[in-house]
Amino acid sequence: MKKLNPHKAALGFALLMLVIILITALTGNGAIAGPLLIIMFITLSYAVKGFPAVKGLSFTMWMFTAVCAAMFYPGLFVEIGGFQTKALIVPLLQIIMFGMGSQMSLNDFTGVIKMPKGVVIGVLGHYIIMPLMALLITKVFHFPAEIAAGIILVACVPSGLASNVMSLLANANLALAVTIGALTTIIAPFVTPFLMKIIGGQFVAIDIWKMMLDIIDMMIFPIIAGFIFNLIWGGKGLTRKAITELASYLAIIFLGNLIFLKVKDSGFTGYLLENAKIIGIFFILPIVGALAFRYFLKDNKQAMKKILSMFSMVGIAVIVTVITAAGRDSLLQVGALLLIMTILHNLGGYALGYGLAWSFRMPEQDRRTIAFEVGMPNAGLASGLAITIGNIATIGLAPAIYGPLMNVTGSTLASWWRTKPTHKEEDTEKKINN
Repeated sequence: MKKLNPHKAALGFALLMLVIILITALTGNGAIAGPLLIIMFITLSYAVKGFPAVKGLSFTMWMFTAVCAAMFYPGLFVEIGGFQTKALIVPLLQIIMFGMGSQMSLNDFTGVIKMPKGVVIGVLGHYIIMPLMALLITKVFHFPAEIAAGIILVACVPSGLASNVMSLLANANLALAVTIGALTTIIAPFVTPFLMKIIGGQFVAIDIWKMMLDIIDMMIFPIIAGFIFNLIWGGKGLTRKAITELASYLAIIFLGNLIFLKVKDSGFTGYLLENAKIIGIFFILPIVGALAFRYFLKDNKQAMKKILSMFSMVGIAVIVTVITAAGRDSLLQVGALLLIMTILHNLGGYALGYGLAWSFRMPEQDRRTIAFEVGMPNAGLASGLAITIGNIATIGLAPAIYGPLMNVTGSTLASWWRTKPTHKEEDTEKKINN
């Protein structure tokens, strides 16, 4: 007797759930669709693991599970025992950014020297194409002001770590992807507030200096903490190079907090106290954590990576759940149109990014890379900034939708591209055959 494949069985059960959901919706019993949708997506998260082409979508299925739960039972996620769950978003985002930084180092910026053309095209493409597309969408479809601001916000943030993963899956230029992502991130405190003021300022009030400080606190300092963690964890002691690198991170902290001095008008004493707090959290704590990891995990870097990845995935899921629950009513009003426009925005980013690279006659690998770097922004950062701007229930909707959606479209495109050899691979095959 042939052994039953559990993943195929799970897929069959999920399809059965889908049929039942459709029947209940058509017969006017949509109230029970919520639990059935949740069960279906949980089942799919397991089922897709059995199919190599789509196993990367397992986490995305969990994201859809979270969204369904938040849409049908928002009260469970907006407030817990008097605690407003939106207060979790910024700390969770900092943990995610820390995880991103822990997988990077200063060496990731050397690509600016090695591949200047691709880096310039990728960075300019990301910060020009996406905001202009967002502005066009908001003008044509007349979204409410705060929801329009959210669409523009997600277009003005740097590219996310997910774009690097997709470049790897698509046989694109990973080194170029990492460099573009790192550079868009490092200049984000200056570029993102400026773009939001110019483009999004017509919808909501934007304080450039405050947003600059928020980005530094939510992204730059946690990424530096990740750099420090990576340096201590993977290093071979305090070499001269390591000491110089640590000193440069301290300098960045002191310089970054000059913005704090400007925004808070705290005086020199307040500035010193803020530096002490930031150094304790984002400098000393990562060193202690890295030493602890080295002691308990020895050289098991794979285990460390899994732990940090788990924290990041849980953090993203919680952020999306909280925002969806808070913005449920607004989402029900404009949800379908916002979803369609988000898809167009995302796919347009891929297409225009690829087309821009093609117009400059860049290699196929670089075209794929720039497509992902343009079309996949850091939606998590946009969610965090939505809180600081003012209304997570409206401004945060577009980032909450964009995050899970781009993982679906990105992984699908990467899987398709993976089956299509680049010109470099074709040339290699010809040489082997000859």
